[in-house]
Amino acid sequence: MQPKTIEVQFESTNPKQIEAAKAWIDDSKEEILYGGAKGGGKSFLGASLIFGDALTYPETQYFIARKELNDLRKYTQPTIQQVFQKWGIDMDQYAKFNGQDNFYRLTNGSKVFLISCDELPGDPLFERFGSMQMTRGWIEEAGEVKEAAKANLWLSIGRWKNDVYKLKKKLLLTANPKKGWLKRDFVDPFKNKTLEPTKAFIQAFAFDNKYLPEGYVDTLAGIRDKVARDRLYSGNWDYDDEDDALLSDAHISQMFQIPPELDGTMYMTVDPAFQGKDNAVIMIWCNYSVIKVISIPKTDHSTLMQLIDLYANAYKISRKNIVSDAVGNAEYLPTLLPGIRGFVGGSSPLKDTRAKFQEMEKPFFSNLRTQCIYEMALLIQLGKISVPNDNMDVKNKLVEELQQWKAKTIDEDKKLAIISKGEIKEVIGRSTDYSDALYMRAFFDLDTERPRTSPNTERKQIAIQRSRPFNKYKVL
Repeated sequence: MQPKTIEVQFESTNPKQIEAAKAWIDDSKEEILYGGAKGGGKSFLGASLIFGDALTYPETQYFIARKELNDLRKYTQPTIQQVFQKWGIDMDQYAKFNGQDNFYRLTNGSKVFLISCDELPGDPLFERFGSMQMTRGWIEEAGEVKEAAKANLWLSIGRWKNDVYKLKKKLLLTANPKKGWLKRDFVDPFKNKTLEPTKAFIQAFAFDNKYLPEGYVDTLAGIRDKVARDRLYSGNWDYDDEDDALLSDAHISQMFQIPPELDGTMYMTVDPAFQGKDNAVIMIWCNYSVIKVISIPKTDHSTLMQLIDLYANAYKISRKNIVSDAVGNAEYLPTLLPGIRGFVGGSSPLKDTRAKFQEMEKPFFSNLRTQCIYEMALLIQLGKISVPNDNMDVKNKLVEELQQWKAKTIDEDKKLAIISKGEIKEVIGRSTDYSDALYMRAFFDLDTERPRTSPNTERKQIAIQRSRPFNKYKVL
């Protein structure tokens, strides 16, 4: 029995949806970001393109992915039904849903899988997607999805009957504005006219969608919260949610414009990379100027020690002016290289040796990591930090990490705290290698000669104090 095949056409009065559909059939485009304001027709577009292909090309395979599978069931599946109704096609006849295995089986043999992109304890790198063989795919609400998940989903497409039908691999991304890998890889390059020719970005707005209920656009325009209004009504990818941010974009940008100091005390900061980290990063400093950044893939202790010694000798850096993160596997480095300092971010804050920068000798920070980040943020705000502008990859990653330096506690009756490395990694999809090496430079402005005690013992010794208001610490 021949499979039932049907041809469908994409019809829309939304010019942005039409633009996205043209990119979908353009063989020069592989990745398409359709995003912006809420109500721009993102889900309708995605369902139309995926099921349009599935119905047109027999026995092909597709995925629709989102962080939570339950959200696909609640929000995306009703839109799929609307698409079939728009086409005048009986969905029950042509696309039956298997609720146990979460996929649609079409009468022409094609399949469309619903996939959860949530991180699983046993699969933090999303390697489960590596064995999939898909024709094309769509990630819904891509801003919620980690970059590693997107990367592995991307590897799964173009592997199922693309050669038979001469179909280019395609990945559709739909999202509301959110800072992170989408903005970095699509929106910013689009604005700077440096977007890769295989990628497309289509900015969508609610007022482009003529099918929205009456008053919907006015409702979006009336959102009281400024950040939510910027994102969901204005479709602004540069929304300012930084009331709790330590650094503005202007402060971050000025680091790359300040001439370096070439005469002064030399320092080295090291963020090692062993298991579970992206790269080891070594920064060479002259006073407050980064004069060299070395990035090394995951390595062993012996190789990293040799590199530390090599650069220390080349730049005449004393061992006492070298600090390395000493948490996890890296805790052995200060032992293996006697004389270098070990940085334990979870230990208690230190006395500040620069009274001119602060009102208190020992501010009420939650831990040493928080203290050094605040100190480094202040140095950046004051225009004292210089970073080379010659490596765009390093620059982009450092900027992305610094934008995530946000206060977690700004209550006057609580310790000042910064959002965790894990929370930042959730946003940017990788480790904070460059900013970690950067903020450790502030360690040398603190009283690093204190007796070594365990973090738990030190924590008990800290009396309850009141912190200064957050906004008094910032340079406004």
